Amino acid sequence: MNDLTAPGLEAALNIPFYQPVGNECALFEYAFRNRLPLLIKGPTGCGKTRFVAHMAARLARPLITVACHDDLTAADLVGRHLIGDGQTVWSDGPLTRAVRQGGICYLDEVVEARKDTTVVLHPLTDDRRILPIERTGEELHAPDDFMLVVSYNPGYQNLLKSLKPSTRQRFVAISFDFPPASLEERIVIAETGIAPQLATQLVTLAGHLRQLKDHDLEEAASTRLVVYAASLIAAGCDPVAACAAALVEPLTDDPDTAEALLEVIKASFGE
Repeated sequence: MNDLTAPGLEAALNIPFYQPVGNECALFEYAFRNRLPLLIKGPTGCGKTRFVAHMAARLARPLITVACHDDLTAADLVGRHLIGDGQTVWSDGPLTRAVRQGGICYLDEVVEARKDTTVVLHPLTDDRRILPIERTGEELHAPDDFMLVVSYNPGYQNLLKSLKPSTRQRFVAISFDFPPASLEERIVIAETGIAPQLATQLVTLAGHLRQLKDHDLEEAASTRLVVYAASLIAAGCDPVAACAAALVEPLTDDPDTAEALLEVIKASFGE
């Protein structure tokens, strides 16, 4: 495997910053080298998308990302005929482009897509590694450097939005969570250049807020939001105001909950 973990080398190669937590980078490379599709599970804002961008750059493969949603159809992924200048022209969808190019296709929050849409993934996720295009009669064989990666947030799972077992078992999977405090502090410092003491305060605060998930908050304070707060502070914003904007308002619309969170923030910064 390529050893591109040195920060200086990654910066020189324009590889997006990512702080490994465990063996996820090695597992991604093993899956890529062995032509295996990958499923990444984890809460919102824990680094799933950044991880995929980091690995695509590290492996020098083009990355095509699709943000899945309720109205995403199979044609949106595979392609469709378009009418223009008096003629009908076939236009590849993002999945088809990734197969043709030998790139990494990343379906973010795949459970948000319609269930009939994910069926088109099945031939690509077994030993056939093919993409049938019924409307053109083509049957594309995925090259060795094509990889399918999907992600979702298990916290959003319910009876209507989940991956069928027949789909899940076509992937190898990695579970993500928020990083340990020491690593999260390193991430915040690397992303924003904030002072280590402030990074520690923000990460400690985020830890306190995460304890409120499923009680006063539906979603936990993400690493992404901690970085946003640090970015505001690094730009000169008052820490309490920055945390209110990044760690309170995005998490709740309830005035009483927001006020309680703000009191926790003020206590954290000695106000």
